[in-house]
This record gives sequence, structure tokens and C-alpha cells, in this order.
Amino acid sequence: MTDQMTPETARPLDELGPVDWIVVEFPGSRFKGEIAPALAELVEHGIVRVLDLLIIRKDVDGRLEFFEIGELDESEVGSLRAYETAVATLLSEEDVEAVAEAVEPGSTAALLVWENSWAAPFASAVRRAGGQLAASGRIPVQALLAAIEADEEEGD
Repeated sequence: MTDQMTPETARPLDELGPVDWIVVEFPGSRFKGEIAPALAELVEHGIVRVLDLLIIRKDVDGRLEFFEIGELDESEVGSLRAYETAVATLLSEEDVEAVAEAVEPGSTAALLVWENSWAAPFASAVRRAGGQLAASGRIPVQALLAAIEADEEEGD
């Protein structure tokens, strides 16, 4: 496995970091690519590497449309177009349709898949040592904020 290389960076596969995905919804289809500067900063600092980026539109009747960045004009995606060449189709059509079910009618969403580049050295060290991931999880920010708010209310 260490001899296989990723095509876009010529890095050995065993040096990859964990890969995550999210769907970010913009109710009322208000998506205009404003998230691009924050994403660009993460990429420029080597924190993440964009692997896939897809725009999902669900009309008020629930009909779905999917767009690669290259299919949309600048007014719709802003500087997200910079990731057009970095995109590697990792998700199947079935995967995309399944996550699109979470999008509310009348909304636009961005489906983002990224490598956690910052974690690649640690992940590689774990693999070289014979370790493997046994469990993983994520605590949503909303849950953290609710817990902090509850603690503050108890302290009053």
C-alpha cells in the first residue's frame, strides 16, 4: 500500500489523513459561495485538502438537482471555483442522493468532502505502528453550545 500514490499530490496513500464530509444547507437557496474564503484559508494553511465538492438544489416540490462547481457561474459559487480541479468524485450517485434527503425543500446545499491534512502524520504513524481506528465520533457545535448554556444557567 505504501507504493500507491494519490494522483493529485503524489503522496503515498499511507500518508493520508482522515476524510470527512458535511452537507451545509442554505434555506431559501441563499447560497452564493460566501463560504469560499474560510475554506480557502483552511486549504492554504494545510489544515484540509478538498477532495470533492458538489452543490445540491432541492426545489420547493422536493425535486433535486446536482451540480459540479464547473457547471455553475461565478455569481453562484464565488471563489469556490478554485477547487474545480481538486475535485475527485468520491461519492457515488446513491451516496449523493441519500445525503440530499437531509436537505429541506427550497434550499441549496454544499456537499464537501475533505482530507484532514493536519492529522495525516499522526494517522500514518498509527498505521505504521500496526494500529487502526476502532471508533470515531463528532460532537455537533449546537450540542456544545447547549451544554455551555445549561452550565451557565446552573451557575446563576
